Amino acid sequence: MIAAPSPAALARCLPFVAFMVLLALRGAFPEGNAWGIDGRALYGLNLLVVGSLLAWYWRGYGELARQNWPTLRETALSIAVGLAVFGLWIHLDAPWMQIGEATAPFRPLDAQGQPLWNLIVPRWLGAALLVPVMEELFWRSFLMRWLQQPQFERVVPQQVGLRALALSTFVFMLVHTLWLAAIVAGLAYALLYMRTGKLWTAVIAHGVTNGVLGLWVVWSGNWQFW
Repeated sequence: MIAAPSPAALARCLPFVAFMVLLALRGAFPEGNAWGIDGRALYGLNLLVVGSLLAWYWRGYGELARQNWPTLRETALSIAVGLAVFGLWIHLDAPWMQIGEATAPFRPLDAQGQPLWNLIVPRWLGAALLVPVMEELFWRSFLMRWLQQPQFERVVPQQVGLRALALSTFVFMLVHTLWLAAIVAGLAYALLYMRTGKLWTAVIAHGVTNGVLGLWVVWSGNWQFW
């Protein structure tokens, strides 16, 4: 008989599940769909739904409590890792480095090709601030430690073995189109968490990667990276 998920597991999984459901919902309304619904605008629901779930469970995220904030040196290391992952991400995009197509492609331009800032700003805020917290709580704090031991809250990050690291990174890769870039990013964030023992370092690195990537995408017009 399969045991019911613990409250701690639900707190780390539900925001991620909500995000993936909303991602599928956006993908169900491609550009020019018969219903006339702009799927791109649905991204704002992430800020509301996923943000609300994170806020509801926030007190239960002990790994994000004040006493687990990174030092200045750890913060600097996190920023450096985030920038390095960004630099690699935009170059690891050869055809053989990709699997499938994006579930919900995002091209925030009007009919004249001009940027739609009412779509761009929520997307950037979500990618830079919301997604790093939500994903690191799920991928690293929960899944990686759970693969090490079902009572994942007892697992100190430094105790995570190679099997749990590899499996969690593999699953992380499966939900990204750029599979090689995802492996690099997943390993970088996981190893940072394991080295420092602080989830905030992975969150900061992930946020830097996504934030800088978003700015670069808007500046360069390489919307396929969004």
